[in-house]
Amino acid sequence: MGRLYAWCGFGTKWEVVLKALHTLVVFLGLAASASAQIAVPTWQTLKNPPTFITDTALVLTDGTVMVHEYCTSNWHRLTPDNKGSYVNGTWSVLASMPSNYGPLYFASAVLPDGRVLVEGGEYNFCQGAETTKGAIYDPIMNTWTNVNPPIGWTEIGDAPSVILSDGTFMLGQSGFFPSPAAAFFNAKNLTWTMNGSGKADGFLEEGMELLPDGRVLVVDTQDVPNSEIFDPVGRTWTSAGSTMVDLVSRAEIGPALLRPDGTVFAMGATIRGGPGHTAIFNTQTATWAAGPDFPSIDGTADAPAAVLPNGNVLVETSPAGARLPTVSFYVFDGTQFLPAPNPHNTGSGGGDIAFTGRLLVLPTGQILFTLADGSSMNAEIYTPNGTFQQAWAPAIKLAPTTITRGSTYQILGTQFNGVTQGAAYGDDAQMSSNYPLVRVTNNATRHVAYARTHDHSSMGVQTGARFVSTHFDVPVTMETGASSLVVVANGIPSQPINVTVR
Repeated sequence: MGRLYAWCGFGTKWEVVLKALHTLVVFLGLAASASAQIAVPTWQTLKNPPTFITDTALVLTDGTVMVHEYCTSNWHRLTPDNKGSYVNGTWSVLASMPSNYGPLYFASAVLPDGRVLVEGGEYNFCQGAETTKGAIYDPIMNTWTNVNPPIGWTEIGDAPSVILSDGTFMLGQSGFFPSPAAAFFNAKNLTWTMNGSGKADGFLEEGMELLPDGRVLVVDTQDVPNSEIFDPVGRTWTSAGSTMVDLVSRAEIGPALLRPDGTVFAMGATIRGGPGHTAIFNTQTATWAAGPDFPSIDGTADAPAAVLPNGNVLVETSPAGARLPTVSFYVFDGTQFLPAPNPHNTGSGGGDIAFTGRLLVLPTGQILFTLADGSSMNAEIYTPNGTFQQAWAPAIKLAPTTITRGSTYQILGTQFNGVTQGAAYGDDAQMSSNYPLVRVTNNATRHVAYARTHDHSSMGVQTGARFVSTHFDVPVTMETGASSLVVVANGIPSQPINVTVR
């Protein structure tokens, strides 16, 4: 809710005031390979740029990326090359959603069985709708199936969603009215149940963040400055206390992301005449503290952010009270904001507004940027510096030593879902990637292939020493011979094990 016009090459959002002209700074650096970690962070344009207007992107469990085409029913696939490079990847066309469904600002998630669920949309084919339409994608059959809305819901719109630790998809209803009951999806029969009591306000413009203990944190946008926690065991809401600073402007708020240190970094909307605020939630003590303000007059009234493999947070911002659109990127290092380079193309005229950006964590640890401004066919890849701590990495405990093409295997270990959810935006888009991928590299050719994973035993984050498992399907096209296998979560790989592919 809350936008008067879709951003279809023209128009704007009522809550985002056009901003003062900034000089667009483009950082150039040496080209990097798909998995390289280099000293200076850089953006790279794709060797094969998209030929369609981009929108939200999701990582499938076979290592490919599916990208929605703006305000249409169409989806496209980005497949990395045989060295694992997404920069050098190629595009193909996926099946389209039902012909009456072309959402913008919608809920989405990759389910534990590998299917993709898309729900609602503030717009349908760029027309204001708050639609209740939904569809589920089967990547094996390359087909979409209609999903009926929860019984009694007259709108879904730009709803927040999250996958709980047990793999259940949870959906909040958009709207200005109190709606404490969320909807829970049954992936087997494509039906919904409503549950949840005690929420202080509705889900309007809120985002959901999964915590290490399996509960879900939200920052209220109507009962400001309150925050709340959802307990999936009792399906009840309780207050998580004041965020200490105001993170909301005109019911808008920025993303919130769990970091490897166990804190949730919540980013505030742009405040007229001043910078957006931030707040930090300590999941161990269940307390909030004020974080640093954004530089200048920047903020995140709907904006993307992603946790980098080194634990820092990359975020796109927009300034308040401006007359011309422009954006800035920063990296939060746990203490302060550091300037980050902008993509080469941040919109027509050299500027845009942060709500048009999308970020996605790739299996290489790089970040895919797609620009959903209704006019740009843009996708770029950010290669960060630094690296992860080994304690954050998946660890394989039990796996086959020989795998046969066309067969399915189970693999067991720890931290398979990673220590973060990957990337976040909030109610308008969700692109979490906290699920295990299996990557195999042939020792002789160094060619990379992914084995599709599915039926993960947990979708929890920061699961520590608890054993989790997943299944993986060996592609019939995988090269045979001596190889190494890793489990990857949010761009962080396990130590490799030796396998023979036959």
